[in-house]
Amino acid sequence: MEIVHTVYEPAGEGPHPTIFALHGWGANAQDLLGLAPHLSNGRFMMICPQGTVEVPIGPGGVGYGWFPLHLDGPQEIEPIVSARNRLQGFVESCFARYPIDQKKVVALGFSQGGVMASGLALGQPERFAALVSLSSWLPRELADRFAKPVADSRPPALVSHGSQDELLPLERGTESVETLRRLGISVTYREYEMGHEITARGLSDLSAWLDEKVLSPIIIGR
Repeated sequence: MEIVHTVYEPAGEGPHPTIFALHGWGANAQDLLGLAPHLSNGRFMMICPQGTVEVPIGPGGVGYGWFPLHLDGPQEIEPIVSARNRLQGFVESCFARYPIDQKKVVALGFSQGGVMASGLALGQPERFAALVSLSSWLPRELADRFAKPVADSRPPALVSHGSQDELLPLERGTESVETLRRLGISVTYREYEMGHEITARGLSDLSAWLDEKVLSPIIIGR
């Protein structure tokens, strides 16, 4: 495969409900993998691809991102679209390689990874049972580019954000909720007294939401 990735696979032959977990700016394919045993009692396979943009961190260190960040001006949309399309190809290749329950697939992303997860779920709503965006944002240009005007089934979304987020202000998260709801998507919003992070309470709430929205329903015709 063209994209470096890590995998957590539950016990048993599968097919397994699966989360595509997309890391944030400066992290790597290992960053979110440790969450897998703590979500829904480890029942999800978790596939964690690594961004292809190198990000210098510290003396000689390298992390990764999905698209270049522009903190002092407008964010260009085309690099985001290009990264999203590359990631879609990776997801399709995983369906052929891993024992994935294709009716119970989640696009999950933290920070910059949440932008990628939103692009995946909006562009192919038939592929995903749920969207999870953690401490992230949703560029309206991306929503306009990939949100299909008519879809028989749109995956529900969970958006969470910290009221003390020092990197992405709370307003970025609430704007994402408004954009998703404008597209007719059912959104659950969770706000925590935290910074730019994932907390134990957030994981507990996420697990309960995944149990309700993805593991419990019998999904037909997706």
